[in-house]
Amino acid sequence: MSVLSWRNRIHELRQLLHDIDADIVFLQEVQGKSDRHAQRFSNWPEVAQHDFLASSVWQHAVYGRNAERADGHHGNALLSRLPLLASENLDVSDHRFESRGLLHCQIDFNGRTVHCLCAHFGLFEDSRRRQAEALIERIRNTVPDDAPLIIAGDFNDWRNRLGSQLAQGLGVTEVFEMLPGRDTSASPLPGKLAPAFANMLALRKKRGAASPARTYPALFPLFRLDRMYLRGFRVREAVVVSGDAWRRLSDHAPIVADLQII
Repeated sequence: MSVLSWRNRIHELRQLLHDIDADIVFLQEVQGKSDRHAQRFSNWPEVAQHDFLASSVWQHAVYGRNAERADGHHGNALLSRLPLLASENLDVSDHRFESRGLLHCQIDFNGRTVHCLCAHFGLFEDSRRRQAEALIERIRNTVPDDAPLIIAGDFNDWRNRLGSQLAQGLGVTEVFEMLPGRDTSASPLPGKLAPAFANMLALRKKRGAASPARTYPALFPLFRLDRMYLRGFRVREAVVVSGDAWRRLSDHAPIVADLQII
């Protein structure tokens, strides 16, 4: 998620995230520190962006620093209403011109550990392939085969080359490919999307889609850059959020999914 910097919209972003009321939120390009923005905007938050966005809604906010700048740094973040057991940020940068990371969090869901990885992959195809290999190696080495798994983020995979690599390496499936013939017998994750969600935001449903959803650019999505890969879940619903409010905030349209743990 790239927040537009010509105007301070961080307060608007926080409100829209609160309106969605998801249990877990995966974010990319979160600014852990920005002296330039702090000097430019009088209402810039005094705390790190992920803590400000979490506010009183998500009790756990984790940040993984990826890229250093002269005036600060940015990276991936995960916000969770569910208890956080552990977290680790991994550097998967493939060359010195792009700083990329994987934020691996372990979350407790009614006594079961759910592994959540927030990813931001590179702009070059060879880099993305190697970063996918690093992701697969990380999960194989640290995540039990029967553990529920969510991998979400900006994969920059506009040619959809990584799906088969991750499916073969990890047994995961992309969320929109799981919609047809879904089984609703499992117990859903705690909490539901806010009742006002459907009324406040325009949703572009992707039922029966054979490939990941189009999310970029948010103004008129053409490219399939963002993904959510799952293992140990069923999907009740998955949508791409559109509407003027979100288009003003990010060049990527967000994905929202309602999941059932198996």
